[in-house]
Amino acid sequence: MSRWAAVLAGGFGTRFWPVSTSLRPKQMIPLVGTEPLLVDTVRRLNGLIPDSQVLVVTSRALVEETRRLLPALPPENVLAEPRAASTAPALAWATATVRERDPDGVVLSLHADWWIGDDDGFRATAARALEVAAHYDALVVVGIVPSRPDTEFGYIEPGGYLEDDVSAVGRFTEKPNAARAAQLVQKGALWNSGLFAWTVARFFAETDAHAPEIAPHLSLLADGDVEAYFAAVTPVAIDVSHFERSGRVVVVPGRFPWDDVGNWAALARVRKADEARNIVVGDAFVRESADTVVWAEDGPVVVDGVSGLVVIRANGRVLVTTRERAGNLKRVLEAMPPETRELG
Repeated sequence: MSRWAAVLAGGFGTRFWPVSTSLRPKQMIPLVGTEPLLVDTVRRLNGLIPDSQVLVVTSRALVEETRRLLPALPPENVLAEPRAASTAPALAWATATVRERDPDGVVLSLHADWWIGDDDGFRATAARALEVAAHYDALVVVGIVPSRPDTEFGYIEPGGYLEDDVSAVGRFTEKPNAARAAQLVQKGALWNSGLFAWTVARFFAETDAHAPEIAPHLSLLADGDVEAYFAAVTPVAIDVSHFERSGRVVVVPGRFPWDDVGNWAALARVRKADEARNIVVGDAFVRESADTVVWAEDGPVVVDGVSGLVVIRANGRVLVTTRERAGNLKRVLEAMPPETRELG
């Protein structure tokens, strides 16, 4: 069984404005440590999948920077999408690339912008997912054992068990309200991590059976016409096109700490805080304040006597909001005047 990875590393740089931009999206920012999330993600695969078998799917605008950040990867392993078409078309391209090089390969699909709190635990679970994908000839999703009810994540309700750590998927639930999230956790549901595994053959069998947005256009990839393929496909998420439609989906539990770091407030979960539970990055002075996220990237920030805020200074812009409202940033950006929103 030859292991491959397909790392999704596109993005438009909106969730962490004003630090993130279209040319420096979330995965290229050291949000949780000293290295960009993308670098951490590929490094975490060491010992599980060789660099020669790690593919990174990104946008054309980010190819040069992606290759610079990942010098150990062969340049041809960075795949540049002609246009953004969501995750399923991107992963079909990556899996078709694996098929060209190794038709018997098994693929681990992951995002470049997660925080993982236990690299060894991640690798052990990912190896198990790859093994299960081959053994059961199924699409595999890793479900994270929740540490709390959370409305920011999707959930997986396990169905009948095939082994102690392998079960069918009973139901997917996308971002429930607080009461429903608490109920799901109590029932033993898992967070949908977006960490997937499949064999090349099973992926394309399920694509043919369940993904009309993609299947009619796969011949274009076989002909090497990536431009025509991306022009023809309909954007669709892999969760919808394959995992929600297929009857050959199983779930493997993951017990490692995981977070998709969805907005500025999430830094409080993944970065070390001071005694007052503040997260402070950069040139900042914080006094008599608590539960506040401060990021100072292009000049000093002084915060005094506040609680529960997000204060960001970067790229000539200042963002001040509450931790509770940090998830609304996309709507704020849509309402903003272009001259304020757009960064150089």
